[in-house]
Amino acid sequence: MGLFQAFNIAASGMTAQRFRMDIISENIANITTTSTAEGGPYRRKVVTFAERDVTPFSQIYSASKNAAVGNGVKVSSVTEDYDTDFVKEYDPSNPDADADGYVSYPNVNTVTEMTNLIDATRAFEANSTAFSAIKSMAEKGLSIGQ
Repeated sequence: MGLFQAFNIAASGMTAQRFRMDIISENIANITTTSTAEGGPYRRKVVTFAERDVTPFSQIYSASKNAAVGNGVKVSSVTEDYDTDFVKEYDPSNPDADADGYVSYPNVNTVTEMTNLIDATRAFEANSTAFSAIKSMAEKGLSIGQ
């Protein structure tokens, strides 16, 4: 694995976690949005990651020298959460209330979102620490040649 590839792997992790934090922030910001342009309440979004530039198993299995080289991470999709139901509250005076007087609020749970935000922050910090360690190793390697 080359030096710059190691930098790219750590940087891809930081970029992916930053995007995840942005989506979590969007979820929290829309926690009371009962009407969207598409109609209905805001629906929670979930970020999914995947390995960047997946190496085929046949190449990993072979006796190649570069068989198990990592490539980093990427955001593979941002999907809406259809597994969790909307929160219904009785408020007949609300303009978004249905015929029975219930208002559907987004399926965003503040505790879940804050837990995910802490997880994304810790993952970002881990990638940042790895980036700093790689940088330190590169500096030490350069100082050997002096």
